[in-house]
Amino acid sequence: SELAATVRLHENMHFVGSVPAGHEIDLDSALNFGPSPMENVLLSLAGCSAMDVIAILRKQRQPVEGLEVHVRGQRRDEHPTVFTEIQLEYVIHGEDVAPAAVERAIELSRDRYCPVWAMLGQSVTITPRFRVVSSEYALTPTD
Repeated sequence: SELAATVRLHENMHFVGSVPAGHEIDLDSALNFGPSPMENVLLSLAGCSAMDVIAILRKQRQPVEGLEVHVRGQRRDEHPTVFTEIQLEYVIHGEDVAPAAVERAIELSRDRYCPVWAMLGQSVTITPRFRVVSSEYALTPTD
């Protein structure tokens, strides 16, 4: 299957990306109007895997109340400044979520379902980790 997208110069280094369904996203290397393209790569990885993990945990009837994926990428100094390492931290909110179920869901995302992980994983080391926190913690803002 084929996907399509377009980026259009708005002003300076601010571009607007769009897809055929009409959704738009701002891109900006100066970060004034939106994330940079490389930040979008991180968001794509985190979002792709998060969708897998939440779907798998729900299918397993795990009592998940919330999910965040924090992602960090280290880049090399020379151009092109590609990622050399990426860390994913999954924070799963819920009282009785089984850590083994979370670990398996992340493995399935990595090995079978997430195409972004499959592509990036060929050229960069991606390290996942997770923690399960209580529902009370879900009410506390995190960084």
